[in-house]
Amino acid sequence: MDEELRSLTERLRQESGKPEAYERLEATGDLDELASVLTAPGQPLWARELAAFRLGVAGDRRAFESLVLFLNHRDPARCVSAAHALARLGDPRTARAAAALATNELRVAYALVPVRLLADLGAPESVPALITTLERRLTPHDPYRRVALACVEGLGSLGDTRARPVLTEALAHPSLAEAAVHALARIPAQR
Repeated sequence: MDEELRSLTERLRQESGKPEAYERLEATGDLDELASVLTAPGQPLWARELAAFRLGVAGDRRAFESLVLFLNHRDPARCVSAAHALARLGDPRTARAAAALATNELRVAYALVPVRLLADLGAPESVPALITTLERRLTPHDPYRRVALACVEGLGSLGDTRARPVLTEALAHPSLAEAAVHALARIPAQR
């Protein structure tokens, strides 16, 4: 069993408080049944999350909107599970949604997982969004260093030359300098 799925199932099993309902939803192979959980009124959060995750990893795009909502959730465990499913969903809207979440200054406290998802996706939206997010984090006393570090690491893994200026600027920040050196080393030299 995938480690992400194991973590999700353990967390949601405990959260459900209803072992029978949980077991039924976890065991079903009926994608329509899972999709109905996303739209039926009164469904508990744990059931919606499990249904969205299972549909997402199955490549069923009916899960997209729910997964994006979970990607933007205040609970980091829900964000991580949603990112895992979105990365496997294969929906072309995923990168745009992750970029919107990563660059939203009103939600920057929750941007860490969308930033990491952008780096994993390597979509056309990834580099510009990571650059924008990192530029905003390079102000004095910015409290979101983990987001900035994830941007630096993501830009390094993507190896796009457009990231060179912002990564060079990140060298001046002690908490980012080492990662910026490694990221710059992964970017091809300009000719």
